[in-house]
Amino acid sequence: MSDSSKLSITVRRSQLGQVRGLGAARGGVRHWWVQRLTAMALLPLTIWFVISVLGLLGAPQSAVAGFVAAPVNTVLLVALVAISLHHAEAGVQTVIEDYVHREGSRIASLLAVKALTLFLALVGIIAVLKLAFTAVH
Repeated sequence: MSDSSKLSITVRRSQLGQVRGLGAARGGVRHWWVQRLTAMALLPLTIWFVISVLGLLGAPQSAVAGFVAAPVNTVLLVALVAISLHHAEAGVQTVIEDYVHREGSRIASLLAVKALTLFLALVGIIAVLKLAFTAVH
């Protein structure tokens, strides 16, 4: 083969063009979408929750337990706990990635946030399920 038959295409892009949309962890677009989707899911869930709590003000514990025991309400409460904690974790992760510059501190902080949100999610979901199932029996 002669040198003239070999075609080489060189793409010249600025450094900004090479990293645009990738973010610090190279997952910027996905992370952006997670934040937006969880925020959109939280809007109706939060409105439903506030209206429900206002309707239950002054109600006895048995009425609250009965409300939580309704299957739709149980699912919505579990979704509210899980989605709100996932949304919070994503937000705190963004702050850590943007402002914690030492690699070891950043990794330790991200792991601590993940562990804490997982723990809180489990506690919240178990609390909802426990209340739902004790109301049934």
